[in-house]
Amino acid sequence: VRRLADVDCKYARQSGGKGQYGHVKIKLEPNESGKGYEFINAVVGGAIPKEYIPAVDAGIQGAMLAGTIAGYPVVDCKVTLYDGSYHEVDSSEMAFKIAGSMAFKDAMKKADPVLMEPIMKVVVVVPDEYMGFVVGDIASRRGQMEGSENINGAVQIRANVPLSEMFGYATDLRSGTQGRGQYVMEPSHYSEIPKSVAEAIIAKRANKEG
Repeated sequence: VRRLADVDCKYARQSGGKGQYGHVKIKLEPNESGKGYEFINAVVGGAIPKEYIPAVDAGIQGAMLAGTIAGYPVVDCKVTLYDGSYHEVDSSEMAFKIAGSMAFKDAMKKADPVLMEPIMKVVVVVPDEYMGFVVGDIASRRGQMEGSENINGAVQIRANVPLSEMFGYATDLRSGTQGRGQYVMEPSHYSEIPKSVAEAIIAKRANKEG
């Protein structure tokens, strides 16, 4: 998510006997990259009984996993539950779980969500003569160079590359360096997917579901 969203969501159902009632007010905002999900209970004065707070949190997390863009889960967001109301008879954990889920989905529509992708920290070591090949190959994979240094006749190249672009890399590196290249990679962070790539992913997902 890229901006703050403030929503007021009430879930109320009445059918014959006991009804269902859950009412929450939440603020959804971006969290720092890599921080994941953070839930803050800022309810005061018993507006929502304490035993229903975990249910709101569970409802939000369920909605996060379901995602709002092409069904991808939501990452790096902060949700503050700051107010709401309850009914002495009709309120239940399930009602507040549903209210939390509904509120999160509503907030996501206002929070300017974008597709993110995992970025890998990649370190490649090759003989000097293959540096051009490696740099060009990394660029073709939407990679961003972080730097390079010479080590005993070889060159160590550091870059950040989307995980989705790293499939088949071991084979390509081996063939491009005549088996003389080595690499390691580890998770680094999440980054916004370029618009053209995101549109293609969303369209592909829609076609599968259609």
